[in-house]
Amino acid sequence: MTALRGFTTVTFFADDLDAARAWYNQVFELDPYFVREGAYLEWRVGDYQHEFGLLNTKFAPHTGSGGAVVYWAVDDVEAAYQRLLDLGATSHDKPTSRGPGFVTASVRDPFGNILGVMFNQHYLDVLNK
Repeated sequence: MTALRGFTTVTFFADDLDAARAWYNQVFELDPYFVREGAYLEWRVGDYQHEFGLLNTKFAPHTGSGGAVVYWAVDDVEAAYQRLLDLGATSHDKPTSRGPGFVTASVRDPFGNILGVMFNQHYLDVLNK
């Protein structure tokens, strides 16, 4: 099969994997389910148990200057955004309405990655089918 079937694992990078683990344990309110000490951590998060990985930067492939914002579905963007700031993130994009049923915001985690949160009515429509 050649069709794209959906996201599997989103991977962020951190120089200090121990600090990143502690921070994301707070964000996700759970411990990683998969651990390769000093190299890689992975959590299963949310309604569909999406996989979020943290890779020690020393093992990261050289990727140039590209990047992406990964948005996590939340019920209250303002509250989620503020919680991330309270945990030590810095603002990347303040909560913004993107049209009926869509609000986004993003932060930089303490390790330089961009983490987004979004209220997305389409997500809820699909979830509730």
